[in-house]
Amino acid sequence: MQNSYKKSGVNISLANKLVKHISGLTKNVVKKRKNSFDNENIGAFGSMFDISNSKIKDPVIVSCTDGVGTKIDLANKFKIFDTIGIDLVAMCVNDLIVQGAKPLFFLDYIAVGKLNLRKTKRIIKGILKGCLLSDCKLIGGETAEMPGIYSNDKFDLAGFSVGIVSKKKILGKKKVKKDDLILAIPSSGIHSNGFSLVRSIIKKEKIDKKTAKDLLKPTKIYTKEILKLANKNLIHATAHITGGGLIENLLRSVPNDLTVNLDLAKIKITRIFKWIKNRNISESEMLKTFNCGVGFCIIAPKKNLNKIKHFFSSQYKPYVIGHLSKDKKKLYVKNSLRW
Repeated sequence: MQNSYKKSGVNISLANKLVKHISGLTKNVVKKRKNSFDNENIGAFGSMFDISNSKIKDPVIVSCTDGVGTKIDLANKFKIFDTIGIDLVAMCVNDLIVQGAKPLFFLDYIAVGKLNLRKTKRIIKGILKGCLLSDCKLIGGETAEMPGIYSNDKFDLAGFSVGIVSKKKILGKKKVKKDDLILAIPSSGIHSNGFSLVRSIIKKEKIDKKTAKDLLKPTKIYTKEILKLANKNLIHATAHITGGGLIENLLRSVPNDLTVNLDLAKIKITRIFKWIKNRNISESEMLKTFNCGVGFCIIAPKKNLNKIKHFFSSQYKPYVIGHLSKDKKKLYVKNSLRW
């Protein structure tokens, strides 16, 4: 009996069916969004994107890449695959907008032990939804079947996104000033950080469907709100609260000569974080591992506070958790989180 690629565990014909399915999905989006290159990208060696109509003066390209970490393991455990793709897009585009960049396009990489069409279609559906939510185009990707590297039901995800911003509109620490306010924008849940700790918790106890659903809630995409604020010059800097938690990520957006003053008691903690905290996790561990209810931060002049709030729905309305001063220390933290 002759050996073949299929017998070794790689099914090219199945992969071709997936490509055909993706082509159909993207064509439906193209009808709504007139981009002549989208159809040509499917099956091409490289993906093209037309930037001639961007109308941005002194354009700067910004790029980000990320994955969703071990949240994937929970998606597998609970058979919830429709939202993990949203997480993938969110982790990339939420980084892009920190510098005020408008996401242009996204590419994904999916690695599997054995290609399961139904499961992979659900993952890609989530990726496409994430792109729609962030006004970003899915223009290419790669699906790799890797028997022996991943077990049959295991998979991994990575993404890459590119955005564009005018040089004069770049957000960042250079614009931050003394007396600026620090605003917290609520998270939708855990987002895509800290899941190795979550997994160690649920190994020791059974969880109900509501908790499982809360754990896998897709990451909030902040693109539309933040870009509107940036375009109207209402904000100076932002911070995407990911691995390392609130304090570590916020400090990255503040110049060395200014002091961050935070009041932890003002943070609005949601149910899922209280659930984790009650599993014998210290507050310091919670703060450096999870967003604890703050998915994104804005640094802005006090006079713009009310205008900024108008751009958000009630669920994600920003609120003040601190301010910037000029002092000897880089950071002052008062009070504890209110559990």
